[in-house]
Amino acid sequence: MNKFPWHLVVFLAPAFIIYGVFSALPLADTLRLSIFTEDSFGVRSFLGWGNYEFVFQDALMSQAFWNALWVNCKFFFINMIIQNPIALLLAALLATGRIRGVAFYRTAIFLPTLLSVVIVGFVWKLMLSPVWGVGETLMAMVGLEDYFGPWLGKPESSLITVSLISVWQYIGLPMILIYAALIGIPDELLDAAYVDGSKPLRTFFAIQLPLIYPTLGLVTILTFVGNFNAFDLMYSVYSGAGGGPEQSVDVLGTFFYRTFFGFASQIGSTTMGATVASLMFLVICVGVGLYFYFVQRRLLRHQF
Repeated sequence: MNKFPWHLVVFLAPAFIIYGVFSALPLADTLRLSIFTEDSFGVRSFLGWGNYEFVFQDALMSQAFWNALWVNCKFFFINMIIQNPIALLLAALLATGRIRGVAFYRTAIFLPTLLSVVIVGFVWKLMLSPVWGVGETLMAMVGLEDYFGPWLGKPESSLITVSLISVWQYIGLPMILIYAALIGIPDELLDAAYVDGSKPLRTFFAIQLPLIYPTLGLVTILTFVGNFNAFDLMYSVYSGAGGGPEQSVDVLGTFFYRTFFGFASQIGSTTMGATVASLMFLVICVGVGLYFYFVQRRLLRHQF
């Protein structure tokens, strides 16, 4: 008769306790709070779906929510088409074994990921300032000073600029994941392809790339979740949760902050903030669910 694995329970208990106290319980309480309303005295009463109806039916609230969702989608799209392909290229180059100083380049590219987002946003804000920044001087050194402008202050360029800052900081994470997957491919497969006369480029696209599809899927879903939880970079670059020029950088995270804590003349509401946070959670769950249903199943089928 098999004994109950108490050692496994003891091993996993700390992780479950920490996750439950700091993640699961706050999430459940946020969902609970979203179905209540609060008066000016702080007295809460049950409202049901009233807060959600207000978000979608009120003109100002609905416009702000859909704008934040659309900006978030564009922020994710920019990161997907710039960050992940460059990360794949860098990982493929480092995994060839033909580049000297791989450890240095790997560390240098990954290092910005470890920096505080607040520091990164503040430093880039200073560098790109038309008044005291060094961006124009650096571009003048290569003859591109005519292309410099107040990119963070223009609605048409602010989101792209913030997205590129995010790419600069976080490109090291997908690069390391893809690099680890590439060097984990058995050498026998690559040697066999070399014996058969396969060129390096063909070997990469015919053998290596299909074998790392699950890792690319993991990178995609991590990018999605991270981008739809974005807040601190926008907050630090624009010194608040105002959403940038003409709300062009107003993602769901900054919209939630203004709704929950208030901003400028806007009064905060804990129950409405919880409603926006619940909608953020729903958007992320839908995105992850669609990914696992339409993409992950095919990747696993292809892998086996």
